[in-house]
Amino acid sequence: MSTPRPSNRMPHLIQLRNLKMARSAHAYVRGSTVQFYEWLHSQRGRRLPHGPAIWICGDCHAGNLGPTGDTKGRIDMHIRDLDQTVIGNPAHDLVRLALSLATAARGSDLPGVTTARMLEEMMLGYAQAFNDKPDEAPPRPSQVKAGMRSAVERTWKNLARERIENARPTIPLGKHFWSLSRAEKNAIETLCASDDIHQLVTSLKGRPQAARVELLDSAYWVKGCSSLGLLRYAALLGVGDQDDQEYCLIDIKEAVGAAAPRAPRAKMPRVHRAPKCPATTPDAWWRAPSIYPRRWVSACWPHAFWTTAFSSANCCPRT
Repeated sequence: MSTPRPSNRMPHLIQLRNLKMARSAHAYVRGSTVQFYEWLHSQRGRRLPHGPAIWICGDCHAGNLGPTGDTKGRIDMHIRDLDQTVIGNPAHDLVRLALSLATAARGSDLPGVTTARMLEEMMLGYAQAFNDKPDEAPPRPSQVKAGMRSAVERTWKNLARERIENARPTIPLGKHFWSLSRAEKNAIETLCASDDIHQLVTSLKGRPQAARVELLDSAYWVKGCSSLGLLRYAALLGVGDQDDQEYCLIDIKEAVGAAAPRAPRAKMPRVHRAPKCPATTPDAWWRAPSIYPRRWVSACWPHAFWTTAFSSANCCPRT
């Protein structure tokens, strides 16, 4: 399958984004984050309650919830897309998730009482979280348990068969992955050679800090919905010696300003609790003037369906 030239990506991406959003009401809600907040704040006489100014997802729809992994490979169900995070009103996440669930139910021809029950359970679960003890896992429905078991059983080879068509350490170009320009390849090589990426990759699965990390292949990643049209890359890294090499997929996304309103006078931390600026400078990272210097980097676990799973993220501050 031939892929578009790097200079001719945008028309293809916009067309693909429009097609995805036109598939259903739920798909449209998922892909229209900015429109959601415009609609939310255009409702005259209807004001949301203000919760404490805390970190929120900012794009909390059903598709952004799923199995995530920590540095020790343990699985839990969490928000797994954090590139819209902001210190804001937690009510925004609840309304966004409720609208997502309601449109998904409507698109599935479920009765109205089912939609009402779904939203009731969402609020009950949210309230229950305040009473849960941090060291105790809350009770999980059977559907969640089944999803977690399926996620744990996924391996690199499983994902390779599904997503990159083979288990060799290359990324074949096609529907999901497109070719890069020379400037993009050089920029990714520079980023993947940085200490920040080395620390991110070796922190997973108890890998030794001195392990050798090399870039095996990279490609433009055609993924997402509302983010189609922004820069997104997949970088395949090899970790360790050739005889016993492991593989790690890095998701590199263009970081944009969060659509969700941030809390007034809130200071956005740039340490462990928030994105931070990597050691590489924007000029060293992006040499082509048409490419944004801001990026979001995540290491993906196999059970995460190649989405943002373990978000030990590094990116430049948002404007």
